[in-house]
Amino acid sequence: MSNYFNGLVVSSAGARPAVAELRLPEIGPGQVKVRVRAAGVCHSDLSMVNGTIRAPYPLVLGHEAAGEVVEAGEHVTRAAAGDHVVLNWQPPCRECWFCSNGEPWLCATSSGIAALENGITLDDAPVHVSLGLGAFADYVVAPANAVIRVPAELPFEKAALLGCGVLTGTGAVRNTAEVAPGESVVVIGLGGVGLSAVAAARAAGASSVIAVDVSEAKQELAAAAGATDFVVSSDALSKEIRIRTEGRGADHAIECVGRAATIRAAWRATRRGGHVTVVGMGSNDDLVQLSALDIFSSARTLRSSVYGAADFDTEIPRLAADVLSGDLNIDHLISDRITLADVPEAFDRMSRGEGARSVVHL
Repeated sequence: MSNYFNGLVVSSAGARPAVAELRLPEIGPGQVKVRVRAAGVCHSDLSMVNGTIRAPYPLVLGHEAAGEVVEAGEHVTRAAAGDHVVLNWQPPCRECWFCSNGEPWLCATSSGIAALENGITLDDAPVHVSLGLGAFADYVVAPANAVIRVPAELPFEKAALLGCGVLTGTGAVRNTAEVAPGESVVVIGLGGVGLSAVAAARAAGASSVIAVDVSEAKQELAAAAGATDFVVSSDALSKEIRIRTEGRGADHAIECVGRAATIRAAWRATRRGGHVTVVGMGSNDDLVQLSALDIFSSARTLRSSVYGAADFDTEIPRLAADVLSGDLNIDHLISDRITLADVPEAFDRMSRGEGARSVVHL
């Protein structure tokens, strides 16, 4: 097999990504080589293109993906050639304080790594890979703990979404917010993560699930995910939410945008004593301002949910089983099926708030 392959590369912040020929390194001990079969276009990818997330360039984009192991290096026991796998962009070391204390999503070894070099080259020069993967490519070389086996009968395009969007949105509701039956939930931002949060809230037995987006075109997608109400975001959002929650505000607000303005909107839409969960990843200089009196008197809780606060090795196989059994329907999340060269146009659609997830078929 040739060591040359195609990947989607962005050369600098704000530049238009383009398909380029890359050279794949030989795999070493503890690594696997994966042929990528499907990859979802996530907002974090766009954030690395436009500079919201500061990353080194040139950069191979993509991190939400599934594929087939074609080669396993020495000492690899968790995957073998032929296995169908989901890629994990934040693989836990299982040895640090966070991993040892039941918080592998905060692993000290892998957390906060926007990109790294792993031996892939572009024109014989090192190139970085997004979130340690660079999955908008024909092949990925990754540490063995970054792959999670799933049943072969699970379609690759659905398996790919489990690796980021579905796990993040579902985990925010189940693990971080711990939504209980009968509670009210507002979800702000209806991309793949937000729609997954809507579905998870409804599955948790929420009495009302209010979906919010700037685009009225998202109403049909919200209904397909299980929303009981849909509201177009505006300055009157908190009033609209209170009208639908007996004047109190929602028990939970799940913010899936990652902007100070929408975090404040989520705060105002939540009842006194309620819970605000921030899922969206924003920029370092977009500051959220809340008054000290408001924080005290409202008695609200504000926290983030990193990667669904999930133990990936157990929850991704569980989600895969739910999809195969029909208990979890994610068909509505896939709005476009595209090629690698079409990803820049998918970013444009995402910027305009159109559709749910675009999935690259490789």
